[in-house]
Amino acid sequence: YDAGQRLFGENYVQEALDKMSLLPPDAQWHMIGHLQSNKAKRVVEGFNALHTLDRASLAKALNRAAAAQEVKFEVLLQVNVGAEKSKAGATADDALELAKRAGDWPHLYIRGLMAIPPYCPDPDQVRPYFQELRELSERIAELKLEGVEMAELSMGMSHDFEVAIEEGATLVRVGSAIFGERS
Repeated sequence: YDAGQRLFGENYVQEALDKMSLLPPDAQWHMIGHLQSNKAKRVVEGFNALHTLDRASLAKALNRAAAAQEVKFEVLLQVNVGAEKSKAGATADDALELAKRAGDWPHLYIRGLMAIPPYCPDPDQVRPYFQELRELSERIAELKLEGVEMAELSMGMSHDFEVAIEEGATLVRVGSAIFGERS
């Protein structure tokens, strides 16, 4: 924060809530970890955006929580570009269908896409996954869906963010490069 950073991401709801009081109110918080539907209310109340919307049931819970707060809540659709069983995220086809259903959730604003590709020691090996996400974003943008704006691509982490930026990332997750590995 002292270096000018105002946008912070957090993987865990409770950890973020504990940290939020430590920074001034102009700090923005994005939930970047997988979210269970029963925590939707806490996320809408405490965060500025969610990067991990991957299913209709979560969209419904977030929409209900945002309606209760009388806000329009920003979300990114998480796409499992590597089809990894160990990672959350919708398929590309399911993400497209979620975007098409944006009208079902009038209190959500779909701002873009997020992905965590398979880990590869050589960052250039993940380039095709970043390209795939960018191309999906372009396909969705062409549909000009109400409540959907493909303004953000959240992709790239500490070891591959340079390649992600080259492929169009607007948000990168570089926590371990700044804070070190999680213990």
